[in-house]
Amino acid sequence: PAVTGAVAALLFLLLWRRRRRAGGAGRVCVAVLGDLGRSPRMQYHALALARHGREVALLGYLQTRPHRDVLHSENIRLVPVAELRGLRVGPKLFQYVLKVLVQSVQLLYTLLRIDQPSYILLQQNPPGLPSIAVAWVAGLWWGSKLIIDWHNYGYTIMSLSHGRSHPLVLIAKWYEKLFGRLSDYNLCVTDAMKKDLWVNFKIKAVTLYDKPASYFKETPLDLQHSLYMKLAKDYEPFKPRYYRAVNPSADRSAFTERDGKSGNVVKTRGRPALLISSTSWTDLSALTSVLSSPDYERFIKEGAKLPALVCVITGKGPLKDYYNGLIQKLHLKHIQICTPWLEAEDYPLLLGSADLGVCLHKSSSGLDLPMKVVDMFGCCLPVCAIHFECLHELVKHNENGLIFRDSKELAEQLKMLFLDFTALEGKLHSFRENLRASRQLRWDQSWDQIVLPLLGNKE
Repeated sequence: PAVTGAVAALLFLLLWRRRRRAGGAGRVCVAVLGDLGRSPRMQYHALALARHGREVALLGYLQTRPHRDVLHSENIRLVPVAELRGLRVGPKLFQYVLKVLVQSVQLLYTLLRIDQPSYILLQQNPPGLPSIAVAWVAGLWWGSKLIIDWHNYGYTIMSLSHGRSHPLVLIAKWYEKLFGRLSDYNLCVTDAMKKDLWVNFKIKAVTLYDKPASYFKETPLDLQHSLYMKLAKDYEPFKPRYYRAVNPSADRSAFTERDGKSGNVVKTRGRPALLISSTSWTDLSALTSVLSSPDYERFIKEGAKLPALVCVITGKGPLKDYYNGLIQKLHLKHIQICTPWLEAEDYPLLLGSADLGVCLHKSSSGLDLPMKVVDMFGCCLPVCAIHFECLHELVKHNENGLIFRDSKELAEQLKMLFLDFTALEGKLHSFRENLRASRQLRWDQSWDQIVLPLLGNKE
């Protein structure tokens, strides 16, 4: 009876889909079972769809404020999904099953309340369970086509804590393989993932590389100064180290100063180097071990032409308090570490003002690329990135940045890059010039070439 009921329900959905197929003209649901503010790729999808006149329902958790372009778009409507809390009852397995069941009902209820869409564009990033199956059922109900944007595999994330042979991991892999095949179209973030989806899942996908949005660009000096002065109100590393300015009427930050008479902004003589790392705070050991090492301080004492360092670490994550505690115990003279909270609009300005980016992203599958590096390259910011399998699709060693494997190698790279770092003949300048000359495609151009043809002309 249970099987008969399930088959009957499925037939009903299929018939309903045929009856409703003509509806939903011009509407797209972009769904994220996660924080919308921390899902830039899906925000970019929504903005691209809105730019082409589509009505977009952007569905997900509203923990972090989305970008102002999303908030101000007349064609984008935010559809909040309440985040589940307080389901810690019984064994962990029971908690997980209960969470999946509640999320399934909650997500399906939300998807069925929106206006009928022509397409459901789903972010396949942990947790993929239960979002793929729920989106597929909603697609049957509405007669919508399902597009999955594969960022990573949920089962590989689960395997980090449970091991690859754990029953939950095996179920998650089977689930992603089964329901992934039921989609109408598939996007992915690397050619390596495109190949893996076909070889292991028999899923045909189109590679849509992450590309920087138009607002990721080099920051003009005037805007840099305004940002530094704003941050200096709350964060010590942005305040000038030496207050005796040549012109007493000039206002100063640690990096820039504005002359009170001419109004011109110039970079402060002897300024520190600005290093930035955007992280989820899961593993900062490579960076913290370099910054806490006495080598950099010793090199400066011995007369090496190395600048003082201001290291800005941004992002949210479960171990942020832990690493903040370690940072506070460090007593360094020439290195300052800052963990500011940045507004969405200030983050690209800070990237466009920095001297070097450091990426500590390690892929659980070895098939995805760090979007933080994409954004840095959009700002023509050279990068030192930790090695993993397909990183070469983005970071070209000794061309637009450097790849390291451990903290010792990172330390050597920092010393090499920051020796005479203001000189035009240095490596940092060379990498930045290569990024400027590359003239990489922006998100809108790439999206129009790859995704727009899948959707066809606006109905």
